[in-house]
Amino acid sequence: MARTLETLAPGKARLAYDYLNERISDGTFPPGHRLVLGSIANQIGVSTVPVREAIRMLEAEGAVTFERNVGAQVSGLNPELFSQTLESLAVLGGYATASAAPHLTPADLADARQITESMRQAIDALDAVAFMDLNARFHRVLYRRCPNAHLLELVERTRHRLTQVRHSTLGFVPEHARSSLVEHERQIELVESGAPHAEIEAAIREHHLATLRAALPR
Repeated sequence: MARTLETLAPGKARLAYDYLNERISDGTFPPGHRLVLGSIANQIGVSTVPVREAIRMLEAEGAVTFERNVGAQVSGLNPELFSQTLESLAVLGGYATASAAPHLTPADLADARQITESMRQAIDALDAVAFMDLNARFHRVLYRRCPNAHLLELVERTRHRLTQVRHSTLGFVPEHARSSLVEHERQIELVESGAPHAEIEAAIREHHLATLRAALPR
């Protein structure tokens, strides 16, 4: 049976996976970047065996592809995969956030507001990587108290997949980014006011779909 991130025990393969995944997600290893086993193994101080296993896992997730006479390299943008992943996050994240809303505390909402302000600073600095990271943190604050543990796992898995297929800066459109902060503030207000589950769910779902439309205009 093929190993997955969930079944991979802590060890050298997990170390190699985390090393590669972080650099693919933050854009250090951009699309087309060749993943040379020996070089990577030397950088993290392991043999090529765990590196090969980590690369196979990333290939199964769509983050890495193999090309004949080239070897392993970071996958290029797959618009269809990006679209499907973000659509899934819109549905899952919307329901998870609405379910978490009654359990959020004033401290949670204060944290969400502070993150939103940091996102505004990232836009001013044109720091797309920081903006994307902060955006993930914002939404995690709003859905992390969802009482459905299985749903939370699905949301986290989908968000993890999104960080790989979007290649760091995809979706960072400054004009849209600023309008998304207005939507963030509205989401906080909905939670504070005790808005119905369906209203919060719809707001989060549309928020993610608006990002998709901005990133991949038709």
